[in-house]
Amino acid sequence: MTNGWVDIKNTDMMVIMGGNPAENHPCGFKWVVEAKRNRNAKIIVVDPRFTRTATQADQFLQIRAGSDIAFLGGMINFAIQSKRYNEEYLVNYTNAAFVVKDGFKLPEDGLYSGFDQNAKTYDKSTWNYEEVGAAGTQAKPSAGSPAPPTLPPNVAYDVSLQHPRYVFQLLKQQYSRYTPEMVERITGIPKDQALEAWDTFTSIRQNGDMKKVGTIIYAVGWTQHSSGTQTIRTAAMIQLLLGNVGRAGGGVNALRGHSNIQGATDMAGVFDILPGYLKMPTPADTDLKAYLTRTTPNASKPKEWDSFNYWSNTPAFTVSLLKALYSDAATKQNDFAFNWLPKIDRKYSWVEIWDDIYNGKVKGMMAFGMNGVMIGPNAKKNIEALKKADFLVVCEIYPDETSEFWRAPGTTPDEMKKINTTVYRLPGAGFAEKDGTFVNSARWLQWKWAAVPPPGDCRLDQEILARIFLKVREKYQKEGGKFADPILKLSWNYTNPYNPSLAEVAKELNGKALADVTDQKTNTTIKADQQLPGFAFLRDDGSTMSGNWLFCGSWTEAGALTHRRSPEDPSGLGIHPNWAWSWPMNRRVLYNRASCDLNGKPWDPDRKQVWWSEAKQKWVGNDVPDFKADSDPKTRMGPFIMNPEGVGRLFVPIGTVADGPFPEHYEPTESPIANPLHPNQSKNPIAKRFTSDADKYGTVEQGFNIICTTYRLTEHYHYWTKNNPMNVQLVPEPFVEIPAELADQMGLRGGEKVKVSSARAEYIAKAMVTKRIKGMMIDGKKTYQIGIPIHWGFRGIAEDEGKTAKTPVNYLSPAVIDPDAYTPEFKGFLVKLEKV
Repeated sequence: MTNGWVDIKNTDMMVIMGGNPAENHPCGFKWVVEAKRNRNAKIIVVDPRFTRTATQADQFLQIRAGSDIAFLGGMINFAIQSKRYNEEYLVNYTNAAFVVKDGFKLPEDGLYSGFDQNAKTYDKSTWNYEEVGAAGTQAKPSAGSPAPPTLPPNVAYDVSLQHPRYVFQLLKQQYSRYTPEMVERITGIPKDQALEAWDTFTSIRQNGDMKKVGTIIYAVGWTQHSSGTQTIRTAAMIQLLLGNVGRAGGGVNALRGHSNIQGATDMAGVFDILPGYLKMPTPADTDLKAYLTRTTPNASKPKEWDSFNYWSNTPAFTVSLLKALYSDAATKQNDFAFNWLPKIDRKYSWVEIWDDIYNGKVKGMMAFGMNGVMIGPNAKKNIEALKKADFLVVCEIYPDETSEFWRAPGTTPDEMKKINTTVYRLPGAGFAEKDGTFVNSARWLQWKWAAVPPPGDCRLDQEILARIFLKVREKYQKEGGKFADPILKLSWNYTNPYNPSLAEVAKELNGKALADVTDQKTNTTIKADQQLPGFAFLRDDGSTMSGNWLFCGSWTEAGALTHRRSPEDPSGLGIHPNWAWSWPMNRRVLYNRASCDLNGKPWDPDRKQVWWSEAKQKWVGNDVPDFKADSDPKTRMGPFIMNPEGVGRLFVPIGTVADGPFPEHYEPTESPIANPLHPNQSKNPIAKRFTSDADKYGTVEQGFNIICTTYRLTEHYHYWTKNNPMNVQLVPEPFVEIPAELADQMGLRGGEKVKVSSARAEYIAKAMVTKRIKGMMIDGKKTYQIGIPIHWGFRGIAEDEGKTAKTPVNYLSPAVIDPDAYTPEFKGFLVKLEKV
């Protein structure tokens, strides 16, 4: 979230798409209700189903799953045509006025400039800004293997916004194709409904007025598509265009489905980042200097503007991380042990790991609190993959489908005997038996205390991991081995090395001074061995350590700020500055400098977040300024301090987003129609589709003519609560949600069993005939959608015995991944529907 849960109460307008917070985030949804009750905020809900969230909406629009970019692109077109933007924000706080290189081509035919048809990749050299003095020099795709393009230091710009290659003009041209009629063809939303929704949401910027503010709220209904990252980008572009980013009640707000998903990402729970979103090294990074040269951006802006370019501190963040990992073994002489870090030469995303197990490239897996058989797309393939593995280690509190994959329906006793995978089951602890921090959707680090100790022989996660690591280290010490230094010299200075205290780990993540460190501007000195008060004190000379620069400031000499539980809120804006701690540096709304005009005065005096104090010559406010504190507004420093440009990106340059500088609507891999925008390039050209013998994709011609989407229920929590009698009693069996009109055509009644078939598998459950999903006209063809909850599998308790076919719904879904975040396409694929 750029903002936070409580901040939603400050909004005047909201679009909720790709999420159903009333059912899946019910505690947080109270802030939506509060905004509606106290501010008369308008709610627009766009969803394939009429949900409990939709019951609170002022306007509900049913959309075809997988067509979100078309609807959002239509809103951009409407806002531009209706001049629903504030020119001061647009020109000064976004890259709308930047000039793009000659040679860049928009995807009228479905492809941006630089596409290599054979390699299915883009040469992104044309996806860049024009440098001052380079006008008329056409950027041409490079031959061979060129060096990655870099941003120019002095960007050509003009605030008139009239040049045909200005970002604003290209944006206007890109989305001029997203007319109400085209959006109706793609999404199934009648154009009068779409126009009403666009008019309502953009009305906050009528005549450029900046008093009101709107927010966009989403969840995995957006991310789980083959263009999921670009869907979120489109929302960000709308909010930049409307001037809603950085403001109370505004922003782009992701709803995390687990209590610590945000924390897992912050701590590099994905393959392509280090803690704090530092980039992973690659084999080309032969030393620390090469890595820092590649990953540390230089400012790229008009000469007259200023950019804080906070990622320029990457050297300090990186060296401090290396000191946290390797302590005294990381020295300047050995490049701070940089070459002990793993270097990735390929993608190790979730689906790709399972594909590698299936193909025999990966021999084993450790699964902690992760039920891969249930979670993954094309789950039958995942089961087959585990049958081929040498070993599987599972740490859980219940037996699950992964730890007992051989019990999958249809596996015969003879087949079980042929499975040679060795399975180790470790007795883990439940959430109530652990302490530590959760990082919620709002970036709040909140310490939680254990309620009860683990029962019997169960162990905390850190104890299990520590004992495994120490045994591995002991083996290296006795026997040696290849590349031993990262194991033997890893810092492990915990009071109890076999069961490290998470308080000690949290202090390590915050970081401390290893020698006296002085801030010259404030003349403040942090003594050696003292906890650091914030990441401004991190250094690149080895004098500081921090396991995650974003968490620096969370556990200082004053103690654990994550423990704080003071509810006071002097501003009334839901900032609650002394409740827990939010990264970065307890800032509750990111980029909050953008809540003020060029002179540092709040756009809305009634919702003052930060402002420039002429008397103090610094930024002050109710929130912590997310900005250079002493930057006088006259310097024209941009508010988006993490971008080299200092401004928000309507156009994303040099391939930061792999499939294009602007989002483009592509059809899901399995779609009932050809893409009306460009039928010859219907799908995302660089989304990865897997090609093993277990990966099959369906078409309408094969009879797969119904769109299927999956979702969660309030009464169940993913795959855990099927072990709880009370949850099972609330919703004891799976079902398939089917439009009443389609059921009538099939002669189907509620409660009768149906078979749902994809190109990969079949799924049998009872029909729930409903009016919450209706048939839609998609590009002139009547099209139906169905929905299936995700929660049932072949492990659980006796309460649901005989009521379920014990088939995971992800048997049906395809293994296709977004090219940016590598998220599978769970939310829109093709199936057949038949009576049983």
